[in-house]
Amino acid sequence: MVEKTQVARSKRIQRRTGKTFHVATRVLPERIRRPTYVLYGFFRIADEIVDSPDTDLPDEQRSELERLRRTALGSEPADDSVLDAFAMVCDERGIDDADIHAFVDAMASDIDTDRYETYDELETYMNGSAAAVGRMMTAIMDLDADTEARALPHATKLGEAFQMTNFIRDVREDVVERDRIYLPLETLEAHGVSEQQILDLEFDDRVAAAIRSELARTERLYEEGVAGIKYLPEDCQFAVLLASVLYADHHRLIRNLGYDTVSTTPELSLARKLSLLVRTRWKWQWTRDPEAVFYEMCRGFDRHHDHREHGPHGPSVAHTD
Repeated sequence: MVEKTQVARSKRIQRRTGKTFHVATRVLPERIRRPTYVLYGFFRIADEIVDSPDTDLPDEQRSELERLRRTALGSEPADDSVLDAFAMVCDERGIDDADIHAFVDAMASDIDTDRYETYDELETYMNGSAAAVGRMMTAIMDLDADTEARALPHATKLGEAFQMTNFIRDVREDVVERDRIYLPLETLEAHGVSEQQILDLEFDDRVAAAIRSELARTERLYEEGVAGIKYLPEDCQFAVLLASVLYADHHRLIRNLGYDTVSTTPELSLARKLSLLVRTRWKWQWTRDPEAVFYEMCRGFDRHHDHREHGPHGPSVAHTD
């Protein structure tokens, strides 16, 4: 049984480092909220092994991630209260070992990978860093097998959508703090933008076009992701809807900046988050349709109906930030 002190420490980590997701987590029912704090605490600990300013040498980072992997899988005792709690949550809620491996592998790839040639390469990375997170969140909601099978493809896409929003929003921050470019280089090249231009933080119309195209791609991911909220437990749907609205509202900020996330990093104010919370809750009271409320709140989104019906590569078999 996870102890209150372990949950409290995880909650402090989320409040400090994941302010947008923290707002949505607060409205989850307690049985889901507590393990969500623990999951997020684990994710941040893993992320900080790689991204902390006081980070160790690459071999030491890999060694620490492998220790974290063994702890998460329950094959090594934890020396940290959050890691211990995470192992218990995985055992209690039946989180798939494959998703733990995928997540840790993605964190390890950040040690020596700072560019992605294609979106397919980036999507492979996100399978661990984001989609696996969506699948873990689905696991702690204790759906029956048939419903979980319906929900998982959408949870995967919603996790990718949240991460892509972060990548597009944080272009400047990733360059300045980590010397990383998450925008696919093929997208930059298609719009006449060089890798060096991004590293030099030089914004122009070509960069705007590249970011606009990735924003459109991300909005298609939201379409697929939000379509699966209806499969979640009724008392969890609003929280996931709110998280979707909060992350997607960054697209409004990015458009208002003329797609310039090279010169600045847009951020939602606390007042804006609370306003979105109140307005989304109000609309949710009148219609319990997650998609209808999402598109009412995110009016700037361009709905790609053909994509929703057929997927990016033809008819979709199942249809999861």
